[in-house]
Amino acid sequence: MTERESAATSGHRKAGTAPTLVSEEGGEPVNGPAPVASPSSPAFNEAAMIAEELTHQTTPGEDRPRVSAAYIWLVVLATFGSIVALVGPIGYSLSVLLARIAPENKEFLGYVTGVGALVVVLAGPLVGILSDRTRSRLGRRRPWLIGLTVVGLAGLLIVSVSPNVWIALLGWGVTQLGFGIAGLQVTSSMGDRLPESQRGKVAGLTGVATMVASIAGVVLASAFATSNLLIFLVPGLVGATFILLFAAFVKEPDLRNAAAPEKVTMGSLLSGYGYNVKKYKDFSWNWLGRFLFNFGVTLSSTFTTFFFAAKLGRPVTQIGGLVAIAGLLGIVCTVGGAALSGFLSDRLKRRKSFILLAGVLFAVGAVTAWLAPDLPVLLIGLCVLQVGLGIFSAVDQALYLDVLPEQDTQAGRFVAITQFSTSIPQVAAPLLAPAFLLLGAGSAEDNYGLLYLISAGFALIGGLVILLRVKSVR
Repeated sequence: MTERESAATSGHRKAGTAPTLVSEEGGEPVNGPAPVASPSSPAFNEAAMIAEELTHQTTPGEDRPRVSAAYIWLVVLATFGSIVALVGPIGYSLSVLLARIAPENKEFLGYVTGVGALVVVLAGPLVGILSDRTRSRLGRRRPWLIGLTVVGLAGLLIVSVSPNVWIALLGWGVTQLGFGIAGLQVTSSMGDRLPESQRGKVAGLTGVATMVASIAGVVLASAFATSNLLIFLVPGLVGATFILLFAAFVKEPDLRNAAAPEKVTMGSLLSGYGYNVKKYKDFSWNWLGRFLFNFGVTLSSTFTTFFFAAKLGRPVTQIGGLVAIAGLLGIVCTVGGAALSGFLSDRLKRRKSFILLAGVLFAVGAVTAWLAPDLPVLLIGLCVLQVGLGIFSAVDQALYLDVLPEQDTQAGRFVAITQFSTSIPQVAAPLLAPAFLLLGAGSAEDNYGLLYLISAGFALIGGLVILLRVKSVR
């Protein structure tokens, strides 16, 4: 039996599809081996039938029933909603607010957004653990989705009436706690339900939704720039509507009579932030590959404006239009890469080859941008880079759902742990980038070019780690 089949079989047993030894006192499961049946006994024949059934159930592509188109589109809309509610304020509303309440300290924007991101990092696994253990009439995910959406709206209301930076920081932390973790709950639902044969397609569609939401959020916020309240609440209400649609129409089984989960203690909550790396090797190697790739992406994207200015020999104040054009082109390329690769990875039943392709394209694009003699070649390089990013974002989401441990019982926890591989690079890369810039001995252009080369290396190594070390996925 392969590592993957063993893990899947373990998950089915935890779900109650295989017989479990129960003690005579209290009906509690007994740890340890079951009595061994002889080959001629009825128990042996029954065990063989169960093993055959489980092997069939965990055949790739048949591990779970296919989900409906309605579920897929509700996932896409909920993903769009969780992003649009956050990107509108990040991309526009918070800047307008801080220009009003702290005109001399606009750099506080970084502190406010940084604290919000930290809230998601710290609270994500905690909410994931509690969600996994929730037993309610509405299931595991829906109660949290509803509650977190209300929390997110309350946070936006606090931010909109903030008289100073400290209240804004508090409000934004509450907002991220709500909408940021609501997005993780949607992903946890995907981990609960999606069969392997549909993960690539859904990941591609949610990748497209994320890109579109990044534009729509800013457009919605800027349309109400004259209102301190609506500039925050309109994106939030749009996002909340789509999330609550998901909670309303995606039914979960009534779990009130399900077996009670283990008692939640401080120790169990803290231990939920880590896991047995050796036990879940494929998950661990994929986590590392994601971390390296995302580190490279953040390293280059953080300094795109300065790279353009140095490359084209113009002041930063004169390249805003070019950066906007590059951003729009990049979105188109990312969306195309995500949508196409997601569908193809499902059809071809391949993940790792697409991951390697993503790393190669990102590296080629970064090197092309570094060597570009003029603006057209620079834009071509950035477009190739973004296609690689789109492929990676879609296919690796499908891949990490493929290797997600304990999918039947702890999907929320491991989805949140996976999110660390994105959020930590988003914090660490900008802090370490100045050290990389100091390695360049030439002009400013050479320094930023070196940064792009280093980012290409990280992305390529990340793709290779996943290709060479993840064993249970093709």
